[in-house]
Amino acid sequence: MKNIIVGQSGGPTAVINSSLFGVIREGLNHTEEIGHVYGMINGIQGFLQDRYLDLGELPSGTLNALRITPGAYLGSCRYKLPDDLGDEVYPLLFEKLKALKVGYFFYIGGNDSMDTVSKLSRFAAKAKSTIRFIGIPKTIDNDLILTDHTPGFGSAAKYVAASVAEIGLDASVYEAKSVTIVEIMGRHAGWLAASSVLARKYEGDNPVLIYLPEVPFDQEAFLSQVQESLKQRPNLVVCVSEGIHDKEGRFICEYSGEAGTDTFGHKMLTGCGKYLENLVKERLGVKVRSVELNVCQRCSTFAQSLTDAREASMAGSFGVEAALKGETGKMVSFVRASGPNYGISCSLVDVNEVCNQEKTVPLGWITKEGTDVGQEFIDYALPLIQGNPALPMKNGLPDYAYRK
Repeated sequence: MKNIIVGQSGGPTAVINSSLFGVIREGLNHTEEIGHVYGMINGIQGFLQDRYLDLGELPSGTLNALRITPGAYLGSCRYKLPDDLGDEVYPLLFEKLKALKVGYFFYIGGNDSMDTVSKLSRFAAKAKSTIRFIGIPKTIDNDLILTDHTPGFGSAAKYVAASVAEIGLDASVYEAKSVTIVEIMGRHAGWLAASSVLARKYEGDNPVLIYLPEVPFDQEAFLSQVQESLKQRPNLVVCVSEGIHDKEGRFICEYSGEAGTDTFGHKMLTGCGKYLENLVKERLGVKVRSVELNVCQRCSTFAQSLTDAREASMAGSFGVEAALKGETGKMVSFVRASGPNYGISCSLVDVNEVCNQEKTVPLGWITKEGTDVGQEFIDYALPLIQGNPALPMKNGLPDYAYRK
């Protein structure tokens, strides 16, 4: 009998704990094959410090509450394993896994997390270890390749669309000309900013202009497009990905100061909305403000998509089933059914082909010289935001699962 260990990595989402729920529930269902289901506190980084807990000891109420709890119940990390598989950290990790009699390792995360799964599975093969490694996809950015979409994206897209609709209604109460710029997460892939199109109720409704990082951003063209759009309606909402950049690849947010970098060497992007606000104010002289949706867009349970939550849990369960059948070095992926009716099934892809790659919005889905997205995107995204979970409430607030 072997044990399971599971961790969460990268940014939290509204449904990352639904995937955790799926792993725990499926693991506890296989009592003849699995002894314990352990959880790494703060991912690989915490596990290296011997921080973990036995998830089988969670009260049933806490376990069920995971499905509607935002954030990452186990805590997360942004820890990069060395590229050199000969580094001393690998035998140390495997000794710790061996001490816990771990036979199945699951990591819930995005691109960098799949890099971790890739490295661990390759070291296991090199060391002739029998531990099986499976990646459970998670990212609001929806930029993992070889899967139709990722858990977390549907709920974030729903939050973005609902928030932009509310911002548009707020902006429309006055007759004076105004511009509201909404900055939305998305480094190289504009899936979330594109989701703002779902806020429209009629032709010409806000957001009128949508800018994605897939298309180079021209500041002069932007000013002309804003000025022209203000002739059509006085209250203009403009949505931009945080990662929009000029034709040389320089992020627009860098025009107001150099961005820092994170552990993985990625630039930490923020501020393009404020920069464009000042640009419009100085050049066009109209009332303008910027809104950064920030962390709320990634883990708001009030905007959780029931479809997203169910699929996230399904991915966790499928990953456990796959590992028990002998699979390793794989990531769970979603395959969309063909035809007019939405449906997905789970499959597996080689994690080595997924990590360090990015899926961007198809250029054919971006319209009007890079200022809008077409019906193809709407047809793709609309099924992913359907349904609302029943939130258990206590004293007027959601009754989330908390780890002290």
